[in-house]
Amino acid sequence: MTKNTNIGTVLTVVSLDGTRIAVERLGTGPSLVLIDGAFCGRSFGPARALAAKLADSFTVYFYDRRGRGDSGDTMPYAVEREIEDLSSVLREAGPDSYVYATSSGSALALEAAASGVNIRRLATYEAPYTGVGIKDGVPVDHQAHLEGFLRAGKRGAAVSYFLVKMIGVPAFVPLMLHLMPGIWKKQTAAANTLPYDTEVMNNFSAPLERFRRISVPTRVMVGGKAGAAMMDAQAAVAAAIPGSEHRVLVGQTHQVSPAVIAAQLREFFADGPAARS
Repeated sequence: MTKNTNIGTVLTVVSLDGTRIAVERLGTGPSLVLIDGAFCGRSFGPARALAAKLADSFTVYFYDRRGRGDSGDTMPYAVEREIEDLSSVLREAGPDSYVYATSSGSALALEAAASGVNIRRLATYEAPYTGVGIKDGVPVDHQAHLEGFLRAGKRGAAVSYFLVKMIGVPAFVPLMLHLMPGIWKKQTAAANTLPYDTEVMNNFSAPLERFRRISVPTRVMVGGKAGAAMMDAQAAVAAAIPGSEHRVLVGQTHQVSPAVIAAQLREFFADGPAARS
């Protein structure tokens, strides 16, 4: 039997409001914290595979965001509470930790950096500021729709709404996911956090004025196969952050290859100044 070497040490940190956040640590080297997007956590999504790719060079921390997996979910939710959760993970990881975040996790990381959280360097991938919170010039209250489904106990409907109306996948995709019970079960289990993602993503609109306050060295990445709205969003975010780098990863989709991202992170997180002079 082959031993699974992708399992790390499981820790618990306590956020400022008392919420317990489950964290996993894997590897050796400088500390690197990974932040997941919608639905994902330690047991579902790309973080574990990426952590395994990087464990020979970094001490990688990846965690269940508030309301997911083994982490708590103290009410009421606020973006500030998620930033405090990340700060608690970073305190465990130690000073001068690197951060890589993907999808809605990128929005969280950018908000944290803008609020002054101590991050050595930040790399993001496809923060979904794609403008779907506006239709025909009128704001769409996606959060209210999601919360309505959840109050009615319709977690599957919330997942379908998020995927189709907000992310823009074809309507048949949720039907196909029903045929993959392992995936559908994990997505519906995290449905309660979809309003959180909507809030942290500022209803899919980039708060560029806030991002102009970011002083952390930052690399903003997007896949070469991204749609025009995603491409434009990453260019706008990169332009707003003083001195940031903007990279287009050829051939990559939103489900970016762990090997491709690992190569980017090894380069960007190579030894260098902890802060821009």
